[in-house]
Amino acid sequence: MTDHTIAGERHESAWRDGGPERGPGFAYWWDRLGIVAVLIVLVALMAVIAPNFATVDNLLNIARSISINAILAAGMTFVILTAGIDLSVGSIVAVSGVVAVLSAVADVPAPLAIVAGVLAGAVAGLLNGLLTSYLALAAFIVTLGTMTCLRGLAYTMTDGQPIVSNTLNFRDIGNGYMLGVPVPVVVMAVVYLVAWFLLERTRYGRHVYAVGGNAEAARLAGVNVRLVTTSVYVLAGACAGLAGVIFAARVVSAQPTAGTGYELDAIAAVVLGGTSLMGGRGRIPGTLVGSIILGVLSTGLILMNVPFFTQLLVKGVVIILAIGIDSLKRRPPRLSR
Repeated sequence: MTDHTIAGERHESAWRDGGPERGPGFAYWWDRLGIVAVLIVLVALMAVIAPNFATVDNLLNIARSISINAILAAGMTFVILTAGIDLSVGSIVAVSGVVAVLSAVADVPAPLAIVAGVLAGAVAGLLNGLLTSYLALAAFIVTLGTMTCLRGLAYTMTDGQPIVSNTLNFRDIGNGYMLGVPVPVVVMAVVYLVAWFLLERTRYGRHVYAVGGNAEAARLAGVNVRLVTTSVYVLAGACAGLAGVIFAARVVSAQPTAGTGYELDAIAAVVLGGTSLMGGRGRIPGTLVGSIILGVLSTGLILMNVPFFTQLLVKGVVIILAIGIDSLKRRPPRLSR
């Protein structure tokens, strides 16, 4: 990168952290301690309110239940880091699950059926990426459109009815255990390790941050902005495809309604975890913590017998709070007189 770009990044970092004279600011402390503190307080509160919350079986169930949203959020992190958005991941979950189940029903071996589902998600992501980066269309509009189209495709492929297969050959990826740990949790851990490595230890990760921080400066510094932008949507689609396969395996069926509303949960987890909706700032471990917070909150509300509609209300409030926190983090600190 050029000296001007590096200097700009240093200036932005100092502004985020409160400036050299003022010390660390709100964004610094929230990203490092705030989100973890919220999780600790929430877990302690739920353990007191719902005695069954802290049992080993329930904790394993929580880990299994958050795995799908956490995998979605991992892919969404890449997109939001580039200042983009993907509203189609919920529909990709449905289409990918349908593709995987139809492949299994056609006697395709389990590994290939899983790959087919993931590839279906990646292809959908590629479509989003091409329309967004090469045709310069707004990501919100593009993914809103593909969200509707893909949902219609899922209904078309299933004739609007679930396709149930009690002998589904890849069901273990959703219901199995590995050394006592649910397989979806193991898959989630692998996804986050790969995502962390890509963002923190590769040139590609630096390019993702650069595009989100300042796309024009990144282009001038030699970054292929279009290619990077397209690639993050492919990654998000592949993650959604994997999540769709796991969902289908858990319910041993292809559900055209699968993934409805999942995009909002994924976005909420990413923003709660410290990634800015404006792009260029965020870390993948924070997204995992954000996903855990949402999972703990949801499970706690169920254990407290909170009505489903009230749970939706609480979830909406959490999303608004997450966006509010992101806005506070981007607000420059006031100078003391």
